[in-house]
Amino acid sequence: MNRFFYLSVLAGLFLSFAACDTKTVRQPSKGPLPEQNVSGSVLNVSFDATIDSLDQQKAVYASSFEIIGGVIDGLMQMADDGSVKKAMCEEEIVSPDGLTYTFKLRKDVFWSNGVPVTADDFVYGWQRAVDPATQSEYAFLLSDIAQVKNAGAIMAGQMEPNQLGVRAVDKYTFEVQLTVPVSFFDQLLYFCTFYPANQKFIEKVGDKYATSPDTYLCNGAFILTEYKPEAKSIKLTKNTAYYDARNVKLAGVHYTFVNDGAEALRKYQSGELDLVELDGAQVQTQKDNPDFKSIDSGFLYYLSFNLDLPKFSNLNMRRAISLAFDREQIAQEIADGSIAAYACVPTGYTFSSSGQDFTTGSIEFPDSCSYNPTLAKQYFAAAQAETGLRNIEIEFLVADLDAQRIAAHSIKRQVEANLPGVKFNLKIVPKSERRKAMVSHQFELGLTNWGPDYADPMTYLAMWVTGNDNNHGNYNNPQYNALIASCTDGDLCTKPDERWTALKRAETMVMDDVAVSPVYQQCNADLIKSNVKGIAFHAVAINRIYKHTTK
Repeated sequence: MNRFFYLSVLAGLFLSFAACDTKTVRQPSKGPLPEQNVSGSVLNVSFDATIDSLDQQKAVYASSFEIIGGVIDGLMQMADDGSVKKAMCEEEIVSPDGLTYTFKLRKDVFWSNGVPVTADDFVYGWQRAVDPATQSEYAFLLSDIAQVKNAGAIMAGQMEPNQLGVRAVDKYTFEVQLTVPVSFFDQLLYFCTFYPANQKFIEKVGDKYATSPDTYLCNGAFILTEYKPEAKSIKLTKNTAYYDARNVKLAGVHYTFVNDGAEALRKYQSGELDLVELDGAQVQTQKDNPDFKSIDSGFLYYLSFNLDLPKFSNLNMRRAISLAFDREQIAQEIADGSIAAYACVPTGYTFSSSGQDFTTGSIEFPDSCSYNPTLAKQYFAAAQAETGLRNIEIEFLVADLDAQRIAAHSIKRQVEANLPGVKFNLKIVPKSERRKAMVSHQFELGLTNWGPDYADPMTYLAMWVTGNDNNHGNYNNPQYNALIASCTDGDLCTKPDERWTALKRAETMVMDDVAVSPVYQQCNADLIKSNVKGIAFHAVAINRIYKHTTK
């Protein structure tokens, strides 16, 4: 969820972000409004975890997506009500067969070094995403989800990136060729992997791209003015050359990384921060505060089993563990509004054409995802007989964040109590280390999460296809793979009702096989100053957008 060579700050001035101030910032020399006063208030926001990258084609963390979404515009963006609206796209033309998309681009959008954003930037950005050399973890969105022509072959090293089904018809016309129609294609276009990138600039700065304001380019509502990967803060300033600058009211956004809940709360109470996320213990003391808000994040937290290990290649072992802990109790202990999860697609974010929620919130899979200590013991006994293991030790990998620590300790306590002979050894590490271990399959059992990138069940179900980078446990079910393929580029992709039914069958396969074990659906317990209005919260893609925020 990158950019910048721009911003020449007036000599001698540092961009210190006071609560309400006026700054003079030199904007793109070739764009409109080359030099304007940046007036208004700065929004001070805390993150409890660092970002992984500001490179739009490489970023993975939700925190990164939030920042990138504030400083780079793609073809589309998410409206405050969650719908899709045009950003850089001025006109969209779709062929009758749904296979060719032609986008007429705005001609008043400039990178932060003053260079116009053109169709070539989209061609390069998309080619860069699928180029194996980029190692983009979200490249599969172009191949498996968006069905862009030749994307899969390029990612497999069978074609060159310049053979991707995209082209610049002229300077401001971008064309995309799909292999099959994709009904939610426009929803994908506000996700960061589909953002433009300037080839000349990126090749000039090389590996330093997106590591500082001088090695990054922006074209969005804000521009990056202060950032170092190891720093504890990131500062964004309003982009007065932005085509919609008149509707951007904030002078900037200042992010502070605070992984200690008590420190974050103290900074909020002292007025240093305008928005903080609370941990479970703090919710109890702050839930009656008028500033308190519980906001659905859309993130599903679940256990991932390394199925390559003998202990977890056994289905009854996985069933036993999944049934041995009470998800409702865990949600109560986390105490931030999060709810128990009983399916591998969360509730309340994706709906059929008739308005049916894909996941009802009820216990749809009681034999694999409920709280049933008696049945758990029976499955464990069967697993012991099948594997010859009497006592098992499990290394339980967890990120060092409040809610995840609470959930992990609760799971450990409950499973050990309900399954004598099982011992969990908690390994609590920084989030980046946890993710690295799971992506490389160097773990036994891990508590991980996924947030929806677009409002379709496939954003979750595609993860457990064999070979997907997010299939951390190496789940391999040929029938599942075939069913997902029929819904992406097969005979069901143009039959929405039949596709919906097939996706429910796919979810049932994952749950019956206990490829993963859902734990909870996260809500964020936030404190937001009463004078802050207009933050757009979304459970899909970019969780917080400040384009229309006022303070």
